[in-house]
Amino acid sequence: MVPGEENQLVPKEDVFWRCRQNIFDEMKKKFLQIENAAEEPRVLCIIQDTTNSKTVNERITLNLPASTPLRKLFEDVANKVGYINGTFDLVWGNGINTADMAPLDHTSDKSLLDANFEPGKKNFLHLTDKDGEQPQILLEDSSAGDDSAHDRFIGPLPREGSVGSTSDYVSQNYSYSSILNKSETGYVGLVNQAMTCYLNSLLQTLFMTPEFRNALYKWEFEESEEDPVTSIPYQLQRLFVLLQTSKKRAIETTDVTRSFGWDSSEAWQQHDVQELCRVMFDALEQKWKQTEQADLINELYQGKLKDYVRCLECGYEGWRIDTYLDIPLVIRPYGSSQAFASVEEALHAFIQPEILDGPNQYFCERCKKKCDARKGLRFLHFPYLLTLQLKRFDFDYTTMHRIKLNDRMTFPEELDMSTFIDVEDEKSPQTESCTDSGAENEGSCHSDQMSNDFSNDDGVDEGICLESNSGTEKISKPGLEKNSLIYELFSVMVHSGSAAGGHYYACIKSFSDEQWYSFNDQHVSRITQEDIKKTHGGSSGSRGYYSSAFASSTNAYMLIYRLKDPARNAKFLEVDEYPEHIKNLVQRERELEEQEKRQREIERNTCKIKLFCLHPVKQVMMENKLEVHKDKALKEAVEMAYKMMDLEEVIPLDCCRLVKYDEFHDYLERSYEGEEDTPMGLLLGGVKSTYMFDLLLETRKPDQVFQSYKPGVMVKVHVVDLKAESVAAPVTVRAYLNQTVTEFKQLISKAIHLPAETMRIVLERCYNDLRLLTVPSKTLKAEGFFRSNKVFVESSETLDYQMAFTDSHLWKLLDRHANTIRLFVLLPEQSPGSYSKRTAGQKAGGDSGNVDDDCERVKGPVGSLKSVEAILEESTEKLKSLSLQQQQDGDNGDSSKSTETSDFENIESPLNERDSSASVDNRELEQHIQTSDPENFQSEERSDSDVNNDRSTSSVDSDILSSSHSSDTLCNADNAQIPLANGLDSHSITSSRRTKANEGKKETWDTAEEDSGTDSEYDESGKSRGEIQYMYFKAEPYAADEGSGEGHKWLMVHVDKRITLAAFKQHLEPFVGVLSSHFKVFRVYASNQEFESVRLNETLSSFSDDNKITIRLGRALKKGEYRVKVYQLLVNEQEPCKFLLDAVFAKGMTVRQSKEELIPQLREQCGLELSIDRFRLRKKTWKNPGTVFLDYHIYEEDINISSNWEVFLEVLDGVEKMKSMSQLAVLSRRWRPSEMKLDPFQEVVLESSSVDELREKLSEISGIPLEDIEFAKGRGTFPCDISVLDIHQDLDWNPKVSTLNVWPLYICDDGAVIFYRDKTEELMELTDEQRNELMKKESSRLQKTGHRVTYSPRKEKALKIYLDGAPNKDLTQD
Repeated sequence: MVPGEENQLVPKEDVFWRCRQNIFDEMKKKFLQIENAAEEPRVLCIIQDTTNSKTVNERITLNLPASTPLRKLFEDVANKVGYINGTFDLVWGNGINTADMAPLDHTSDKSLLDANFEPGKKNFLHLTDKDGEQPQILLEDSSAGDDSAHDRFIGPLPREGSVGSTSDYVSQNYSYSSILNKSETGYVGLVNQAMTCYLNSLLQTLFMTPEFRNALYKWEFEESEEDPVTSIPYQLQRLFVLLQTSKKRAIETTDVTRSFGWDSSEAWQQHDVQELCRVMFDALEQKWKQTEQADLINELYQGKLKDYVRCLECGYEGWRIDTYLDIPLVIRPYGSSQAFASVEEALHAFIQPEILDGPNQYFCERCKKKCDARKGLRFLHFPYLLTLQLKRFDFDYTTMHRIKLNDRMTFPEELDMSTFIDVEDEKSPQTESCTDSGAENEGSCHSDQMSNDFSNDDGVDEGICLESNSGTEKISKPGLEKNSLIYELFSVMVHSGSAAGGHYYACIKSFSDEQWYSFNDQHVSRITQEDIKKTHGGSSGSRGYYSSAFASSTNAYMLIYRLKDPARNAKFLEVDEYPEHIKNLVQRERELEEQEKRQREIERNTCKIKLFCLHPVKQVMMENKLEVHKDKALKEAVEMAYKMMDLEEVIPLDCCRLVKYDEFHDYLERSYEGEEDTPMGLLLGGVKSTYMFDLLLETRKPDQVFQSYKPGVMVKVHVVDLKAESVAAPVTVRAYLNQTVTEFKQLISKAIHLPAETMRIVLERCYNDLRLLTVPSKTLKAEGFFRSNKVFVESSETLDYQMAFTDSHLWKLLDRHANTIRLFVLLPEQSPGSYSKRTAGQKAGGDSGNVDDDCERVKGPVGSLKSVEAILEESTEKLKSLSLQQQQDGDNGDSSKSTETSDFENIESPLNERDSSASVDNRELEQHIQTSDPENFQSEERSDSDVNNDRSTSSVDSDILSSSHSSDTLCNADNAQIPLANGLDSHSITSSRRTKANEGKKETWDTAEEDSGTDSEYDESGKSRGEIQYMYFKAEPYAADEGSGEGHKWLMVHVDKRITLAAFKQHLEPFVGVLSSHFKVFRVYASNQEFESVRLNETLSSFSDDNKITIRLGRALKKGEYRVKVYQLLVNEQEPCKFLLDAVFAKGMTVRQSKEELIPQLREQCGLELSIDRFRLRKKTWKNPGTVFLDYHIYEEDINISSNWEVFLEVLDGVEKMKSMSQLAVLSRRWRPSEMKLDPFQEVVLESSSVDELREKLSEISGIPLEDIEFAKGRGTFPCDISVLDIHQDLDWNPKVSTLNVWPLYICDDGAVIFYRDKTEELMELTDEQRNELMKKESSRLQKTGHRVTYSPRKEKALKIYLDGAPNKDLTQD
């Protein structure tokens, strides 16, 4: 058979070469594609899955070259979302109706650019059903062979809305599910304490450096010489051992930071990783002195360079040798808009010399004159481990902010440093060493250009706190290296974020398997070389040099290379190669880890629950926490609780048992009969973090039997005695919801021994919601009983039960019981009142004629006026006699009121010869106006201001006029049962109900009075508001604890909290000894803060049991009055705001009237002699002076006044210039740059808001020509302090505006601060000494006024490592 042409055999050699050629062509094509892809534009595709194939619709992002065909787009999408390609459609989603759009062709070879995709912009696509059928989900095994490692990058996600670029990541739906665990990568992560990512990155890099790890393992810790807690090398050793042997996913670094001397606050301080590297290396060098590792850091990381200056005329060269640990490389030269493209370019720029010419000429020692010179750096020696710092952080002098440069800078995997080494001799015949260079500097280069001064910085260990400085170590000077200097990259420390903050992580290549890993705190994962290239940086072209201070990006910050030298390149020590002390350490750490694991296992299986026990002897409820393994039986748990409560010597074990208990409701839920062998985990419902119930260790006497508790309800039964009007302490009774009311009565009858036939039961379902149980057959569940309940029981033979419940004596008693609170009232120290024990509702009364006689005895010649104390003593005796008369005669309340009024208002006050040190309260009594008519008394009292001798902001006379505060201060009073009337105990229960006795009586609420901040104590008819309705009140002396001080008189008051403040004050009149209008009530809050209660028509409903009240003598505010704090404005004093006194302003009063009332107070209290036209009042807003108040202004009409109001009093130098509200008063201050000082403030009054008028006024007061005036508005609060070092350039001088009330001035009110200067005046030139001295003075001055000298957006704390573990020893060096 003759074979056909198509079936003819081909020689094997031809097949081989043809296949080889095809492979080469394919590889060439791939390389060309990769090369072109790096240069061509890219398309950002955002695809939203809109199908119902998955429970959660994904949104994926692809950043593809513009030449990518459509079919490749579909393949990538299918791989990303996990669908079979061809079972879904992609349609445009750029705001277009997808129903009208034709889907893209999944088989097309058309490029994305030709398919109308836009490079550099977001292209939105919707993934939809194909032909009405949902996409088919790709099975896991079908994609097992797909290597998608290049799509996974461990790092922060790109910001929402970021435009695609070379630094953008491929996927936005990033999750840590793709991160390999420790068993797969073989590496352990480090836990981020808070902001210690920078530390974690450096520690992982050092751990992955074989030479450093091996040297650290060879060092042996001597426990006898040092505390292991403060030993940095030992803690690093432990950390490396754990990183190598631990089975955990991540380990803590707290032991390492503790050895640094750091506390927990350091975990919240983010630092620079390069700074940490330098400081930690210095610390290790100090710790390793006199050991084998003494020169380890220098051997591994230290290089040398020459800093030289060569004269261009004679060739003379001065130089010195410097050492470095890292090389700082500039990203962008100063003032340039172009960044260096690569690390190689930046290195060339680093050693590029500069020419010193013109004013920068160099003084040549040989020429003896200034000559042109060349200044630069030469590398003499590169270290074994080369560290490059990319200086991405810069300072923007326009915005005065730190910024981060996100420009792209490439770095090679292998770096040839031989081109940067100096090939000249270290010292040529024509060069001489500078005599002032001294020894070689230790540390790293700190800038891209070396400093011109050759000062000696030896011995300065930055960031290290030492008790003494040792001498500089000798450093050998090896010859120049000319061998191969090929370095391989093995660590990239990446910074993600902005100059304001961010996140560090490290990409490290393992020398064991040549694989790259991402060490991102506790997460470790494999990455590829492509992921490393993404850290080169690069951002959108719209960002210029002065980009935003908060622009964020992710790029490399530190690079570490290792010299490729087979003779020196080390491998990690194997386990059998460990030194003996490391083997022991490994064993100890493994045992500790196993012990921790066992402990965690026990913790996971331990039930932790609150345990209570009522001590059988002491009758005190004890509390503890019972921790019992879930498999322990109930009887074992009882024994544990028995020992925990220390009952071994009290009762036998068989007299104890555990029961289910609700501590909040004091309720026994159930007992566990017959379940002694049941595991606790089963009884408690498993191991939980918290339980909704507790356990009670119940005890019994040996002759008693435990009661069986089934799920029921707990009822607290209070017995009510109508005759004694008392409510007894509760008796606990256990009931069941299916019991009827009749059965429940029988149960209570057995418990409290009262007859069930005449028993009335009242259930309090919620706060003060009383319900009489009247249906015998109704169940407790139907009546509203719940887990914990309170009932009141009464079983007397009276006819009260025949009355309607709300009309009965029982209801009234319970209503009073629910609304009565106990208050502790502190009376004034010199109160003229007596502790007369009056019954509630009684008022003082008597014959007014007798009072006049009493008053006559007080009056006398001016020369023989009695002291205030004598007056108070006599008034006390009069009050006692009035009280006795009232009890005998039974006069009404009105005559009582007029009697008391005349009693205290007709006492002649010895004002002219008053002792200046008399108390505020006594002065108030002495200044009462003589009148007996209540109407005239009210009107006359308006001008009587409230005097306060204490010129501080103490609580004696608080300016806070609101009483609506919710916090309470509990005193150390006895919490026992408080009898009300004849034994009724008090409770603080908020209720909106009013007693039946008050029905039909209107309670006065005046909204106008509320708005004014105070309430009148009298209604329109002149009657006291407190007399409108009766509320329960009972007061008795109370002996307070020793902490209250001697001489203090206390009252314990039981009062119905529905009483108004006005009525409450009137009830207190007999105990205070003055009318209610002549004392003030202050409520005491936490930290002994006192606030005055002034709303007289409000009730005491906001008060609760055991609240404290302080009574202070002084006139209380009436309707329309406000207490005002007056401060003096001293514009040219260091403290411009000085408190003077408290005054009372009234609604409708003019400013001039208030000034008239202030004049005598200012003279008596402050020693200020002022005429009415020589001072003004003006608005005070915190420390800022505001609107000037004119004399004819009326409060509440022209001037808004409110509680807690403050006002400035300003003394005038001359006649008041402010006559109209159209005028504007500003405070001007001249800046003299030639003298570096500020003149005092001067007020300028403008007729309009014109800038031209302001310039004219400033020129008029200063003598500066009008055209040379420059001004700026002050910043901040008055006096707008600013350092004289900053004022010349920091303020916005000479704004281009024509009026003052527009941006950027916005001067619309009086009190604005204006700085001005002469623009022809030159700024004084300061020497360094003068500047430093002035800076100290300004810093001291501004700190006293609370202003900062310089602006700093975020105060940074210096990074320090304390070798002795005691930071307090180095506070002086901070």
